[in-house]
Amino acid sequence: MSEQTMRGMRLGSQSLENETGVNLAERSKHTFICGDDHVTEIVFAAEAELPETWQCRQCSHLAALVTDGKHVALEIISSRPGRSHYEMLLERRSTEELEEILQERLAYIKARRSLGKAEI
Repeated sequence: MSEQTMRGMRLGSQSLENETGVNLAERSKHTFICGDDHVTEIVFAAEAELPETWQCRQCSHLAALVTDGKHVALEIISSRPGRSHYEMLLERRSTEELEEILQERLAYIKARRSLGKAEI
């Protein structure tokens, strides 16, 4: 018997392809600056149509494209405050439906407790 070992690889950990003879597409790096003066650099294909705004990676506000060394100063517009869980619930159910569900659930819990079973 041979004393050679078989070597294996984890799936997806390494590629068996090499990059010899591969011509990559022309690329260009563009800069976006948000209202908080955070700089975001994005690489686009050279023939790609550039967006005027991009979402900042640091603060999630909109950032403006810098063209010819000039950028448009964007004011920070705070979006509406997030909805609470209760507000989203009221969009799907009426108050009467919620009261009925609450009463059903309370009755279920009381019944389980009276039997000595813990609520899970």
